[in-house]
Amino acid sequence: MVWLTSMLFLLIPLSLAAGGVYAGRRPDLNPGTAMVRLTLVLLVVYLLAMISVAFLPQPDPSASVLSLTILNRVMIGLVVFMTVILAAYSRQYMAGEARVGFYWRWLLFTTSAVALVVMSNHLLLFWLGWLGISLALHKLLTFYPDRPRAVLAAHKKFLLARTAETLLLVAFVLLYLQHQTGLISELMAHFSRVAADATMTLTVIDQIAAVLIAITALIKCAQLPIHGWLMQVVEAPTPISALLHAGVINLGGFLLILFAPLFSQVAFAQWTVLIVAGLTTLLSALIMSTRISVKVRLAWSTSAQMGLMLLEVALGLYELALLHLLTHSAYKAHAFLNAGHAVYDDMVRRLSPARSPSVLDWMVAALASGASVALVIISLDYHGPLSSWVLLALALTMLVAQRHSLFVRAQVLPMAALALVLAVTYGALKTSSGVLLPTYGLSPEAMFSAADNWALVLFVGLFFISWLLRYRADSPLMQRLSMVLFAGLYLDEWLTRATIKIWPVRMPPREHAKKLKLTQFQHAEEC
Repeated sequence: MVWLTSMLFLLIPLSLAAGGVYAGRRPDLNPGTAMVRLTLVLLVVYLLAMISVAFLPQPDPSASVLSLTILNRVMIGLVVFMTVILAAYSRQYMAGEARVGFYWRWLLFTTSAVALVVMSNHLLLFWLGWLGISLALHKLLTFYPDRPRAVLAAHKKFLLARTAETLLLVAFVLLYLQHQTGLISELMAHFSRVAADATMTLTVIDQIAAVLIAITALIKCAQLPIHGWLMQVVEAPTPISALLHAGVINLGGFLLILFAPLFSQVAFAQWTVLIVAGLTTLLSALIMSTRISVKVRLAWSTSAQMGLMLLEVALGLYELALLHLLTHSAYKAHAFLNAGHAVYDDMVRRLSPARSPSVLDWMVAALASGASVALVIISLDYHGPLSSWVLLALALTMLVAQRHSLFVRAQVLPMAALALVLAVTYGALKTSSGVLLPTYGLSPEAMFSAADNWALVLFVGLFFISWLLRYRADSPLMQRLSMVLFAGLYLDEWLTRATIKIWPVRMPPREHAKKLKLTQFQHAEEC
């Protein structure tokens, strides 16, 4: 009975892999109904496993290759939930595709590998699952092999993924050779003791491993300037985009949260993430505002959100980063799967009353938002980085000012109440998310530390530039800035050229595209 819980959790990735084998036996048949039933069964298995955690004796977590801490169990639940949603959506969406069985096979293989990663407690098992995710996802990204844009994006992603996996493997080998154990729980317990004992320090080998892990997370989360593939893989079917943006790309944040006791003690690794992820947050959020395509806007949003999540980890706000990971997964899955309603949503937005907030609107919004955030900070007796709260206050200011400008100015109290409710909700969720994390005993960066000040500059700059782009768009300077942002700051061009030069990719023939254009022309002539 001791191992029943472990077997139930292990049944999830094994069943997904077995379902993938079954689905791919006949690539031309649609096993959608069977796959939906499989995911629902796995949801029941997950619930049974969670019940067994509460009522049955559990094995020693430090001696098992599977990690079933609260964090791991929540992540497994997220994987199962996303798999159920994607399967239900794909059953109808992919019906009629010529290679629908191929799609189901690699979709289930990908989710199986993700489930394996989030429950791994061994370096080798973790790395094999990490590798399996990239290889299976590559098959999905090239589901339409006749689309040149998709092929080029998948090729860049393939090379970057191999680079990240190599760096992660080197880091894991260094950690194993240094400590003679592959169990992640033992390694993190050791690094926690080092962090708590002033007489102990990390070795050079450990610091190198921390830097390699940090770079791996940045590559996985598509941070600038190696972000271009994320914007271009939207050529793949919508469920694949939802899987990538709502699940797979979040693993960079999970990696840093998992190895927080090591990462938090290496200043070079922290500042690498602070600088790269911070600039990615700023630039991706600004570039996103210039995009018209819904899926491309969502892709830039993902890059910005991943940058913000990694920035939170580097600030020591691990509970906030975990909350960000979970909520972003749910939001981005819904956003991609609901992308078909973009035309309707755009019509509603265009027909809504438009009015720029006045100076009074901004003053009321800033006062209400600042007072609400300050009240929550005082009630929580908070002493960590201030930048996350400033970002919340700025976001609430923008929200309240825009809402207040659409109503009569007498309705100040409802707007102030909205800011207070959102601030309290944010504080409650942020605090409660700490329960899900292992007890590493780590402290966040101090208020107004160098890292906190860097984040403050980024957030205030983002708010100010966004305000100028929206409400001073007619100025010559903002028009020039918009043109540069529309070009994506030309950051992806160098990577594309270097990729093709170092490892050329064979693009699909253009005959198919020419035939398609000819068919469309003939149809137009007939009409």
